[in-house]
Amino acid sequence: MTPASEIIIRDQTANPSPLGLFGFGVTTVLLNLSNARLIPLDSMILAMGICYGGIAQVIAGIMESRKNNSFGFTAFLSFGFFWLSLVVLLVLPKMGWASAVSHSSMGAYFVLWGLFTGILWIGTFRISVALQIVFITLLILFILLAAGEFSSVTWVGKVAGFEGIVCGASAIYTAAANLLNEIFGRTVLPVGLVVRSRSDLTAHE
Repeated sequence: MTPASEIIIRDQTANPSPLGLFGFGVTTVLLNLSNARLIPLDSMILAMGICYGGIAQVIAGIMESRKNNSFGFTAFLSFGFFWLSLVVLLVLPKMGWASAVSHSSMGAYFVLWGLFTGILWIGTFRISVALQIVFITLLILFILLAAGEFSSVTWVGKVAGFEGIVCGASAIYTAAANLLNEIFGRTVLPVGLVVRSRSDLTAHE
């Protein structure tokens, strides 16, 4: 009797993590430059929210499913659609298709996204210190944004803007580390790797 043959299929698709993190980080910095009152909230930020923060992260999330990486799949798809939903919230009233969102509704929106981010932050303790920083700064950002909406105090939103710039910059750093460490096959930018995931979500040690 002929023994059964084992077929091994190797995943040769690219690591989607740098794309997703760059999409999140760059767009987050740009939006929070506006929140900090350093640049206006105009079509550049909306376009980035749709294309890079939104669509690029969704693509990265779908690719993470091929890597059998539930964390990357959940995070990138969720935040990709977060950016798309945020743009929709801003654009629909301008087009006359819906009433402007209230401060209380926007506050609830940020609270729930903060809760979601807190859950993901717990997961980062099994991945890397760099991702821990990305998600804790994002959690703080959502808390500040929610506080700003509920209180209607202008300076709280401005503080959130500067904190959001730090959050976005940490994501850009983590993306750069993922990409450069993989290209060079050694640590170019350290990320404080905790556990190497099957999809190589974080950079090489």
